[in-house]
Amino acid sequence: MNHSIMDPMIPHPYKIQRVIKETHDTFTLELKSIEKNGTFSFAPGQFNMLYIAGIGEVPISISGNPTKNGSLIHTTRAVGTVTKEMAKLKRSDVIGIRGPFGTNWPVKEAEGNDVLLVAGGIGLAPLRPVIYHILSKREYFGKIILLYGTRTPQDILFRKELEKLKSRLDIDIYVTVDRATRAWNGNVGVVTRLIPRAPFDPINTIAMICGPEIMMRYTITEISRRGIASENIYVSVERNMKCGIGLCGHCLYGTEFICKDGPVFRYDQIQNIFGKREF
Repeated sequence: MNHSIMDPMIPHPYKIQRVIKETHDTFTLELKSIEKNGTFSFAPGQFNMLYIAGIGEVPISISGNPTKNGSLIHTTRAVGTVTKEMAKLKRSDVIGIRGPFGTNWPVKEAEGNDVLLVAGGIGLAPLRPVIYHILSKREYFGKIILLYGTRTPQDILFRKELEKLKSRLDIDIYVTVDRATRAWNGNVGVVTRLIPRAPFDPINTIAMICGPEIMMRYTITEISRRGIASENIYVSVERNMKCGIGLCGHCLYGTEFICKDGPVFRYDQIQNIFGKREF
């Protein structure tokens, strides 16, 4: 069933197949439609509205593999009323799904180029579908570089998966933490410190960035110094999204609606308002 041709305001029931505790405050839900012939397709960067009856609804980016439509995967942090209740769900519980909504990362435009992915914290989840997509068509892309920063080693998201990806030898992955522990022998410091030694050709690189806005602002500054043009930089912007289709106005961002015109924007299209709290 293609949700895009259905009423976008009606949630569709999905049963939880598995709950994965990623870190102390983040978790992944693997979901499967319980509707007859229910399948789900999406583009990297899009999001769904997840609904718990009697509690509420929240927008969460899709973190699964876009080349496989058997199950739907979301990863999020338990920080608000809805996501804290969501963290208590277990296998066979049912939630509502509306979507997919929003714009996607420019994976087609990136073909033939190096791809630089920069993620901060939970921002790795919306970029994971990009990695899956690129690796499914690896020969179409140049160098692939992932720079990932977290608060501590315990906050590293998808840790085993990152270790497995590094073993492929055709993707460069650099991880850094703000605060190290005794057992950590990797990089320490903010993610922007990794940029000067990241092996990409700035003239032929598409950058995709997701994380806290302050981290994205400094990242843009640093990769611009390396020579990546503004029109080759893409960011994912978060705001208070409610309806998912640009009707309610909660996520108005300048003249754009995050839920409909975003969340992925080309940086030069929003750079005049990017990072301003009043927007």
